[in-house]
Amino acid sequence: MMQSQHILDMDRTSTHTVSNQFDELQDYNLFETDRILKEILHHYGSELQAEHAVFGETVGRASFFQAADLANRHTPELSRFDARGRRIDHVEFHPAWHQIMQTNRQFNVHGYPFISKPFIHSENGQKNSAWVDWATKFYLTGQVEAGNLCPHAMTLGCIPLLQREPKLWADIGEKLLSPEYDARDIPIAQKKSIWIGMGMTEKQGGSDVRANQTIAKPIDKSGRGEAYLLTGHKWFFSVPMSDAHLVVAQTEHEGIGCFFVPRRLSDGSLNQVHVQRLKEKVGNRSNSSSEVEFQNAWGIMIGEEGRGIPTIIEMANYTRLTCSVGSTAILRQALVQCLAYTRQRQTFGKALAEQPLMQAVLADLALETEAALQLSMHLASHYDQIARQDHAKENALSQAWIRLMTPAAKFWICKRAVELTGEAMEVFGGNGYVDNGIMARLFREAPVNTIWEGSGNIMCLDVLRAMQRESELIEILLASFSEECASHEILKIERSKLYEMLMLPPDQLQFQARTLVTRLVLLAQSVLMVRYSEPDFAEAFIQSRYSAMHGRVVGMLNISQADIQRLFERALAF
Repeated sequence: MMQSQHILDMDRTSTHTVSNQFDELQDYNLFETDRILKEILHHYGSELQAEHAVFGETVGRASFFQAADLANRHTPELSRFDARGRRIDHVEFHPAWHQIMQTNRQFNVHGYPFISKPFIHSENGQKNSAWVDWATKFYLTGQVEAGNLCPHAMTLGCIPLLQREPKLWADIGEKLLSPEYDARDIPIAQKKSIWIGMGMTEKQGGSDVRANQTIAKPIDKSGRGEAYLLTGHKWFFSVPMSDAHLVVAQTEHEGIGCFFVPRRLSDGSLNQVHVQRLKEKVGNRSNSSSEVEFQNAWGIMIGEEGRGIPTIIEMANYTRLTCSVGSTAILRQALVQCLAYTRQRQTFGKALAEQPLMQAVLADLALETEAALQLSMHLASHYDQIARQDHAKENALSQAWIRLMTPAAKFWICKRAVELTGEAMEVFGGNGYVDNGIMARLFREAPVNTIWEGSGNIMCLDVLRAMQRESELIEILLASFSEECASHEILKIERSKLYEMLMLPPDQLQFQARTLVTRLVLLAQSVLMVRYSEPDFAEAFIQSRYSAMHGRVVGMLNISQADIQRLFERALAF
């Protein structure tokens, strides 16, 4: 009896005291703690700092982090039929998903550049950068929950395409731009706001869209604005509960077209887009991706006949920008969590963040994150410049940035996010590898951006194609780096080597395309760091990135102790 009581007492008694363990950082303002972001916004003339601060507080709340966790643990579920056997193809989301979507829609993450009104910035006489302000919103919310970025990105990218379809835009434009969230599964005409998805990839083609087999036949007349019936499949059909999708399909005589395919027809019935299953993805778990079959699905051709691929690629240019900004957000959150944790965690008698070798790792992560942010925001600013179209010289430079650096930035930043989220997990040791924390979610999320909207090879080939079709673009871009390269010997040499690479025969240049694009991005990041960052940190970035050892492992730096502390304070202001 006494032995049994002793065993019972042991069960009730803690075997140890839990100490030196710290929860992930929550309940902080993502905007106010980001000095680099605030500096960037000041440079580009944003007057939305107060709004960004409100948004940064909103998405930084513990309740928003908890919603992100719930949306990723309770993943979307597909019901193909109702209880009486009627086809419904309904995807049910956890309420947390809708909470996140509603918050982001309220702050116009889905379409801010097309909603904002341009103004003149009083200090420099320039109009604001609506695209930089959009990128800020995307970057802030993407740090906490990245799965919802997909419907926001696709809706954003489709807006300029649909604005060129007067009849269709008259019916849906106001609903696309609306900040009100409407999750009801009803016809577009009855909704307050809508989402647009994309259907491009097929089993046999992958990135080779010209190999698509889906057929579109005109119901009556053919051509732009006319109705077609689509038969075929899509291997990846993003967010099947969207109110409509832009779909590419072969026509009988005009080549590949792009079609606006609604989920529901005007009479309320489901369009003949049958969801076969939801994808079991590595990450991006909160978001639904699907396989579908079209069985005479109704759609309207948008864009010119036979120009379906250029039409959908225009949308992809915007969504590729979202990949770069989204991956930058992942890098930022990984860095923030690492800094917050190591400032508290004690090892060998002092804070982990004070241990020299850990400082080298954290410093490298901080430099990489700032360079990614500088590049993403500068690229976004050129989208605004194109929208203005009032300075020919600036417009030519912006064209060069958009056509060359959009795929280049997507290639590099997204790949760096994959590597560095793995490194950030290691900072937490075993705690970083468990599946119920944000570090694991960031790690699983990162690869989607390297693949979605074109893999790394496709991005590099797109850079080469742009150079070949418009050779002046690379000349304009590299010329814009002249001042910084002239004042820094390493950058001067690197720019010369890039010129030498451009002289290689086409096959050899394609073989080395990843090398070319990597060097182009690193040069662009170095130039932007020289222009806009603090000189010491710009120099640390350049010296480390052009070291022969760079890229083999994170943390191979040579930077002073004083600089380290200032770098950390700059990265996370508490």
